[in-house]
Amino acid sequence: MKGTFMSSIILLAETGSDITPELAKQMNVRLVSMHVSMGDVTLDDGTFPAEDVHSYYERTGKTPTTSGSTPYDFDKVLEEIFSEDPDARVLYLAYSAVTTCSYHSCELALEDKPYAGNVRLVDTKHVSVGQGAVVMATAKWLREHPDATLEEAAQKAAQIGLQTRMCFIPKNLDYLRAGGRCSNAVALVGNLLNLHPCIEIIDGKLIAGKKYRGAMTKLAPLLLREFTEKHTLSKAHIYFIHTPYMEESIRTVLDAEAKALGYKEITWMKTGCVITCHGGPGAFGIVGTV
Repeated sequence: MKGTFMSSIILLAETGSDITPELAKQMNVRLVSMHVSMGDVTLDDGTFPAEDVHSYYERTGKTPTTSGSTPYDFDKVLEEIFSEDPDARVLYLAYSAVTTCSYHSCELALEDKPYAGNVRLVDTKHVSVGQGAVVMATAKWLREHPDATLEEAAQKAAQIGLQTRMCFIPKNLDYLRAGGRCSNAVALVGNLLNLHPCIEIIDGKLIAGKKYRGAMTKLAPLLLREFTEKHTLSKAHIYFIHTPYMEESIRTVLDAEAKALGYKEITWMKTGCVITCHGGPGAFGIVGTV
């Protein structure tokens, strides 16, 4: 993303949005930590490489567990913001509220705070790069509308969230099995048949849809065509998501297919630790707008 996105309104999002600290700084976004637990050790998301998720699974056969931002996490960031500027205006664009406690944690953090009236909360109803795309689109809109009120910005962000579509496909079902999201038998049969369920984000929930069969490089362009047609996606911009250890050939075929479909701007974003715990290494995803 080019240029610097500055607005008098500060955007707030979790690290699970997969927005890098460098990109967040450009867009006037403050990041609140989500958390990843590996055994008895809990770490802040973004403080260690996502590749460590895979290393832990290889050692233990278990997937790390994830947890949302706590009231303390929000307290820390909000106090910093309002100590710098008591009149700051903050728009929190939350990770899907049905999947994590973060949204409620922010509500708790704001109780009895003198600056609570200067903060608005919007559930993006998205996760990972889907949430990130909502944040980035809102930041762009704020750059183009520097005089927007906090209420106008919140309404626009909610609209952008409703127009955003996201899906991802895991390379295999091992992480879904280890995380208790499918049975050993289902995972075994799925892996033997080379099946890959498409996980869509619908109204904030991760919903398993169509199952694709075959090599990831073969199904990637097919998924892009079908996802584009199903949602009549805008050709202005498409985001592709890659997890650690995704095959480089998938990037090649998706770039080629996106150009053939007429997409004008293509952005690749790497997943952080939170969504990698669910999709596993080698997964890829798509985010677009209608």
